[in-house]
Amino acid sequence: MKKNLQIRAFYLFFVLSSIQLGVGIMGFPRIVYQEALQDSWISILIAFLYIVAVIIVMLAILKQYKNADIYGIQVDIFGKWLGKILGSVYILYFGLTLFSVLITYMEVIRVFIFPTISNFSLGVLLLSLLIYSVKGGIRVIVGVCVLFFFTSHWIFFLLIQPALYIDITHFQPMFVSSFTEILKGAQLSAYTFMGFEILLVIYPFISNKQKLKLPSFLAVGWTTFLVFLVTMLVIGYYSYYQILRREWAVLGLFKTQNLTFIERFDYIVVAEWMMVVIPNMILLMWAMTYGMKRLYNVQQKTTLYIGSGILLFGSIFADEHFRVQKIIDLSAQFGLWIVYVYPFLLLPIVLFKKRWHRKKGSNKHA
Repeated sequence: MKKNLQIRAFYLFFVLSSIQLGVGIMGFPRIVYQEALQDSWISILIAFLYIVAVIIVMLAILKQYKNADIYGIQVDIFGKWLGKILGSVYILYFGLTLFSVLITYMEVIRVFIFPTISNFSLGVLLLSLLIYSVKGGIRVIVGVCVLFFFTSHWIFFLLIQPALYIDITHFQPMFVSSFTEILKGAQLSAYTFMGFEILLVIYPFISNKQKLKLPSFLAVGWTTFLVFLVTMLVIGYYSYYQILRREWAVLGLFKTQNLTFIERFDYIVVAEWMMVVIPNMILLMWAMTYGMKRLYNVQQKTTLYIGSGILLFGSIFADEHFRVQKIIDLSAQFGLWIVYVYPFLLLPIVLFKKRWHRKKGSNKHA
C-alpha cells in the first residue's frame, strides 16, 4: 500500500464511530423496548459484548495476513471463483445497507421538514455529496469522518433538558423480561450497530496495524454508550404507549427544547443529522466501489457513477414507509449473517489453511 494512501490506526476511532452512528439510532429505542421493555439496557450490553467478540475474531483473521482485506482473503482461502462470489456478497451487502440508510434519511426529511419534496431531488443532493467525497480518496473520506464527528456530536448535549424530566419509575420493576426476550432485543440491535465490519476492508490502509485494537474497541464502546444513553432517555421520558406510537422517538426528545428564536428545534436536528449520516454513506459507498476494483478491476469512478445512478433510481420507488421498512429489515437480516455470524465460520478455515501451508512448507525444506 502506497504511503500517500495510508492512515494512522488512531483514525479508526472516527471511522468506526461514523459508520456505526447513523439513522438506526433514531428508531432503535422503540424496537428494543418492544421486546425487552425496561430491561433494554441489558440487551444493549449483551450486544456490545458480542460485538467485541466479533471484532476480536476479525482481528484474528486479519492477523494471519500481512496486508490483506476481506476480498483478498476470501480469494486466497476459497479460490478465484468462489472467493469472488463471496466478495460480491459483501459488495451487495454494502450497497443494500447504503440504500437503506439513504431512503431512511429521506423519509425523515419528508416527515419532519419537507412533506412534498421528491426522493429524486433529495437523492441528487445527497448522492452529489457522496460522489464528491469518495472521489477524493480514502484520506479525504477519513478527514470527513473526523470533521463531521466533532461538528455533529454537539446535538447530544441538547438531550440534557429532556433528561431533567425523566420519571425513574419507568425503569421499575427491573428484570421483568425473560432471557429470551432480552436476547431478542440484542438481536434486533444488529442493524443499529452494523458498520464495524468496514475494518475488514480498510485494514490494508492502516500504517501501524499493531495499534488498531484500542481505537477499534473505543469506537464500539463510544457508539454503545450513545445508544445506551438515548435508549434510557426515551424509556425514562415517554410512557409505554408513547414509545410504541413513535417511530423515531429520539428525534421527539429534541422537541422539548424551548428557544425564543426557534419554534421547531427538531428541524435543526434533522438537518444537522446529515452530518451523522453522510460519513456513514460515504464509507459504505467507498467499500462497495473499492470491492469492485479489487475483485473485477473496475475503476472506482465507474462503479461510483453507476452505483449512484442505481441508488437514485431505486430511491424514487422507495417513497412509502412500508417499502422503506422492508428494505431495512432485509438489510438487517443480511447483515446479521454477514457481520455477526460469518467471521466465526471464516476464522477456523483461515487458521486451518495457514497451518496446512506452514506444515507443507516445513516438509519441503526437510
